[in-house]
Parts: sequence; structure tokens; C-alpha cells
Amino acid sequence: MSVRIGLVGARGHTGRHLLRLLAGRGDMQVVCAGSREFAGQAVTTLAPEADPALVFEALTPDDIAARGLDAVILALPNGAAAPYVAAIDAGSPETVIVDLSADYRFDEHWVYGLPEIYGRDRIRGATRIANPGCYATAGQLAIAPLRDVMAGTAHVFGVSGYSGAGTTPSRKNDTVALKDNLMPYALTGHLHEGEMARHTGRPVAFTPHVAEFFQGLTATVQVGFAEAQSAETVRALYEAAYRGERLIRLIDAIPEIRDGAHFNGAVLGGFAVSKDGMRGVSVCALDNLLKGAAVQAIQNLAIATGLPEFDGLV
Repeated sequence: MSVRIGLVGARGHTGRHLLRLLAGRGDMQVVCAGSREFAGQAVTTLAPEADPALVFEALTPDDIAARGLDAVILALPNGAAAPYVAAIDAGSPETVIVDLSADYRFDEHWVYGLPEIYGRDRIRGATRIANPGCYATAGQLAIAPLRDVMAGTAHVFGVSGYSGAGTTPSRKNDTVALKDNLMPYALTGHLHEGEMARHTGRPVAFTPHVAEFFQGLTATVQVGFAEAQSAETVRALYEAAYRGERLIRLIDAIPEIRDGAHFNGAVLGGFAVSKDGMRGVSVCALDNLLKGAAVQAIQNLAIATGLPEFDGLV
């Protein structure tokens, strides 16, 4: 079985990694790659690993719906997915859609695809899958094992490389503005704040920052406990939650950007507890373009279509 895939938004940072990773699988094939800016150019100009015959196209929603694809991955900016979804719903409703934007992460008719936390059974056979955000993935991976013992709000301090700001020029991906700098932004109400709170079922306060490195992120998560906990008990909760998860690595040290960058999974560690046992701190490091986007999309697509989840990822 080979899943025929249309990739819309192929020229972005995440699209580049999707093309690379999908080229390494024999059971998934990108048969059309959308980019208005690069239309007519060989996809190998961006992703040397891709099929040499594949050419970027200026794919409209109707074009995508008419291709008879098994799956479509939408790697578009927030707010741009709806016309493609509507066209596929009307013309090819059985096509699996994995959307990497925030557009459907709050939609009860879509499956939220973070398999290590919310289970693979929900994803199997799904045709509409919302891929979690990068910060939201890191924050939830750190919060989830503690949900039953925590009290109050989880505080998430995040720092990401500037690739997280996309390719459209802005101050958040301006290397001059970022030089020797750490840039806080969206101090309240960030989309990932609501996303983490909705899916963990716990209040979350999130403060994102961008730095001058290109890719990777860390999320430092602090939670209060309903009853005093020990560091050993907290570590055991993480071990139980992620036992057997091939893309989750637990370490005793505090994870740094370099631990998560260019790694297909996530690294969790630190596991510190305050002297009175009432507050815990853990850190998650991952690559915002990989586990925070492209790798997770491939996991979700593989699970949904009954293919091996980890081929080419571990």
C-alpha cells in the first residue's frame, strides 16, 4: 500500500522537512506539491531527496480536491486552510486531511493528533486531523503526566528559534533584531495557551519568546501540587506515562535547545520539586519543525491510514 499525498504549502520550513521525511518512506508518496512562489520549479531545488520528476504547482483548492488523493497535508499559515478543507469536503470527503495550522485544533469534529498523550485509537481511521502546535506539543508533554496530582494553573515559559515565525518577514524572524536578544511576545492569550488548556483540561498560562537560533524550542513548565510530591514520584509519573514511546526520551539533566533540535522526538527532564514538595518544574525540548510539526504530521497520517508509525522516524 502506498498513500498518495498532496502537500500544500510545500515551500515553507515545515514543508521542506515533510518532503525530506516522506521521501524516505516507501509507503507514502508526494504526488503534488503546492507553492505559488516556486510554481514550475523542480521540487528537488528545495528538497534534493524528493522525486526528480516532481514540480511545484500553484494548486487551488479545487485542484487538490480533483486529484483523487489519499491524503492532503496542509502546511499553511493560520487562517488559510478553510478553502482547501471545504473543497475536499465537497469533492473528495474520504481524503485524509492533516492540517498543521491552528484552524481546527478547537473543532470538535476534528481529531486532535498528539498520539503519545491522547491515544492512537482516536486517530485510526480518522479523516480530519488537527496537528498540534509546536509549543503546545512541548507544554502538553510536560503537563500531561502531572494532571492527576496538580492543582491550579500550569505556567509554561517557552523559547523558540526564529523558524517558528515562518517565512513571511517580521521582527520575530529578523536576525538583526534578534541578535544578542531574547524577544518576548503575546504575553497573554496566545493560541497555544488556549490549545494547551483545552486539551489538558487544566488552566495554562503561557509566555512565548523567540531567540536568534534557527530551530528548536524549550518549554519550562511549573505546576503546583494538590499534595506534596517527591522528585522520585514525579519522575515515576513521567516514566509510566511515556513507557514504550519511541519518540520520547527522559533524562535526569535539564534539557537544552541542542537536545531537542534536529531530533525527531521530544526530550523531557529536570523533574525538580520544591523543598516543601508543593511545586514541580520540568522541561521539554523538541524541534519545532519536526516533532512540533512535520514528524507529528507523519505520525498522524501513518496511524490514520494503518501504516507503520515510526518508519523513517527512529
